[in-house]
Amino acid sequence: MELIREAGIEPVIVDYIRHPPSQAQLRKAIADAGLTVREAMRNKEPEYAEQGLGNPVLSDDALLDAMVATPKLINRPFVFTGKGVRLCRPPEMVLDLL
Repeated sequence: MELIREAGIEPVIVDYIRHPPSQAQLRKAIADAGLTVREAMRNKEPEYAEQGLGNPVLSDDALLDAMVATPKLINRPFVFTGKGVRLCRPPEMVLDLL
């Protein structure tokens, strides 16, 4: 956030816990960021293990459904600009989008 604001941009923040994306929105954001669904998941959350999401046979649809149902499994922050979409972890990844 600090890097974005330093660039003179006031970001629009979406609380994905309160307002989770649809499966289609999440699928598009992940694809636009050049990630796999698994790369966009927080695999250290207890819910990841509890839901058996480490199972390699699970489809992307199943993983996306889990992420929509349990939004804390969505890795963050995703940043969207006219230059593209990135999962900005580490934060310096946002610089390419500014």
